[in-house]
Order: sequence, then C-alpha cells, then structure tokens
Amino acid sequence: MSKNIVGRHFELSDSIREHISESIDALDKYNLNIISSNTIISANNKNKEGVSVELVLNLKDKNTIVITQSNKDVYTATDMAFERAKKALRRHADKVKDHKVMSFKDLGEEAEAVLDLEPEEVEIVPMDLELHKPLDFEEAIEALKAEKKRQFIVFNDHDGLMRVMYKRADGKFGLY
Repeated sequence: MSKNIVGRHFELSDSIREHISESIDALDKYNLNIISSNTIISANNKNKEGVSVELVLNLKDKNTIVITQSNKDVYTATDMAFERAKKALRRHADKVKDHKVMSFKDLGEEAEAVLDLEPEEVEIVPMDLELHKPLDFEEAIEALKAEKKRQFIVFNDHDGLMRVMYKRADGKFGLY
C-alpha cells in the first residue's frame, strides 16, 4: 500500500507523520486490500485556527472512501478521521463477507445433484407441434408484435439457419 501524507499551509512534524502512518497501518486488519491512502492536512483559513484532515482510501475493488474531519488539534482531527475510516471499512468488510456464493459443498451431505434423479421421477410433457411450426422472417415479426409477454422468438431464416428476433427498449426489433 502506498501512503501519501501531505501538509497544505501546515508544517508536518515527524511525530504527526508517524502517528498518521501507524493509523494507516492499523486499517490493514480489515483485509480489504487498500491500494493507496492519501492524507491531506490543511490549516483552516476561515477560522485562522484548527486543521482539516482529508483521508482518501483507494480499495482494490475500485471503491474509494473519502473522509474529511476538522478540529482545533491535529491529533484529535486525525484520530476522529481514522475512527470514521474504521467504521466505513468495517461496514464494507461486512458487506463483502455477507455476500457469499453458495457452492454445492455448502448445501451439506443430504443435498442431491439434479443428475442423480431417477428416470421415473422425471416428467416429460408432450407439445403440440402444429403450434410450434418453423416461422419465416415476416411471420416472426408479426408474432413478436402480437406477443405481450414474450420478448424474443426463435425462427429459421431463408437459409435454414436458426435466428433469434427480440424486442428492443426503443420499440424496434433486433436480430441475432
């Protein structure tokens, strides 16, 4: 992780830099792969007293956390900013942790694969072939215009190739 600590209109001492660096290192416990951190400490020009701390954390999965904190004391401002950063990272880590992709192993030993079904359990439903006769291009357009629920129709073109026609959001028809 790259660390960038900058002072704008504010002289940074070694103890402040070390304090901020240790605080940034403490953020690694959330295992979110922080790529870079930028800490900008600037003097407040409005009040002529106090500092403003801006903390920008770039995470691996293209998320960026930006925190701005102001206070009269630079140590208090940085501590408050890093506490807010810890809270934001904890929320993000919980979100990532709660988003689990279930695998077949997670279902347990009692789970059965679909392929393990016995043939007598499978029900085959015959279809009337007259309703599903091959369509040509014009018939497919007319059938798709008449349909309210279906969004696509499969048909054979004049060369005998199977094609898919679908309704687009702009009201036109697309063709694969």
